[in-house]
Amino acid sequence: MSWHSADDPIPGDHFSCDAIQTLIVPRSRDLGSFAVRRALPSTECRMVGPFIFFDQMGPSEFLLGQGMDVRPHPHIGLSTVTYLFDGEIMHRDSLGTELPIRPGELNWMTAGRGITHSERTAPTLRQTGSRLFGIQSWVALSAREEESAPAFEHYDASALPVLTGEGKTVRLIAGEAFGARSPVRTSSPMVYADVVLEAGAVLPLDPTYDERAIYTVAGAIEIAGDGFGPGQLLVFRPGDRISVRATEAARFMVLGGEPMDGPRHLWWNFVSSRPERIAQAKEDWRQGRFDTVPNDAEFIPLPEDPPPVRYP
Repeated sequence: MSWHSADDPIPGDHFSCDAIQTLIVPRSRDLGSFAVRRALPSTECRMVGPFIFFDQMGPSEFLLGQGMDVRPHPHIGLSTVTYLFDGEIMHRDSLGTELPIRPGELNWMTAGRGITHSERTAPTLRQTGSRLFGIQSWVALSAREEESAPAFEHYDASALPVLTGEGKTVRLIAGEAFGARSPVRTSSPMVYADVVLEAGAVLPLDPTYDERAIYTVAGAIEIAGDGFGPGQLLVFRPGDRISVRATEAARFMVLGGEPMDGPRHLWWNFVSSRPERIAQAKEDWRQGRFDTVPNDAEFIPLPEDPPPVRYP
């Protein structure tokens, strides 16, 4: 006899018998120079653990003279987490950081009480043409750390644990899982991993956290007899042990963590447990009170009207 904390299946309801609680298929949005697929937030699921925002960037190809140009903009109350499969992004921020990120590396920028940053394609890459493919997510900070000092950490690919065997390669980006621990300091218990499976390989996912999901990047996988292709966010029911089998060579991200210590408000680039804090951040950006990014004089103006979160 076994017991777990998931709800009992509803007789005659096939979906209630599935391990998958929510399936999100984000639409592709063209941002001009590249396309994104926004899996979080959505109407079906606002957060998974501390993950409040989850974007797939690309895959896109930039022709000569083209590139990514995200002008300086502000954040509060979150950490931006940037991880690439292909290409390169030049990160600059108001702390004075100026550093490229490349595939397998990690940029972890903690906004805390406020930070400004930009993301662009370097001039040298514009002369040759380049590609871009990766994931940017936002991780909400715990209430006790929302007003912490801003910080930026970069991790080379060699700094992140990699587990291999039986047709599986797992790079642990953050948190603790699969018997390994990432060196990245997080604000709350969580897991984030890049998984590559050979055809036929199986990866078990234990119910370590109540809130867990995978985002399919490439190839095809099967869970409990159901097949899934790229560009889908699969949110699992609490308490179930999941097995993911690759029906062909596949890649996906594992994400999750403990439920947050209360609801989070999201407006534009601001996240907070307190709506009045977001109102203050809006006024601070409007009045130019955020620190600026050295050598990057442009900026994105504050939207006059609350920009709607574009759900899938």
